[in-house]
Amino acid sequence: MRMTVKELVTGALLAAMALVIPLFFRGWLQIVIPPFSATLASHVPVMLAMFISPVVAAMVGLASTLGFLVTLGAVVAARASIHIGWAFLGAILYRRGLHPLAVLLLAIPLHAGGEGLVVIPLGFALPAAWLVAWGTAVHHLLDMSITLLIYPLLLSYFPRPGRVRGG
Repeated sequence: MRMTVKELVTGALLAAMALVIPLFFRGWLQIVIPPFSATLASHVPVMLAMFISPVVAAMVGLASTLGFLVTLGAVVAARASIHIGWAFLGAILYRRGLHPLAVLLLAIPLHAGGEGLVVIPLGFALPAAWLVAWGTAVHHLLDMSITLLIYPLLLSYFPRPGRVRGG
């Protein structure tokens, strides 16, 4: 998959936001109940990236992972690494013609379930995994609302791609 210069630059700006949000909001618009944490708006750059391209979505998901590694450590970074997968898949669904709301809603089980599951091999018990999964689902819905407010602005720069058939 090739990226245009516009996609690369916008992806870089979203990646920068994905790095800055956990750094700037650390301890401010953040809830931490280990192993769960939520930083308001931290999913917004990743969610917006899904509406640009799968490669940009994965790139911004990786930046989000690095931002949380620096601010909250390895456990939260492991959880954030799940962003790479659900954002990439969401971008593919969007390219295939799914409505943005449907894409974001379909991402919830992948996002919340993935983050809940990733903490189990890190030594957390099942109740902690449930806390992470349910907390992530609520956090996803909040950030999804912000994303859907911003989406029309993004659409003016990146018109919706034509529906891909059979691939």
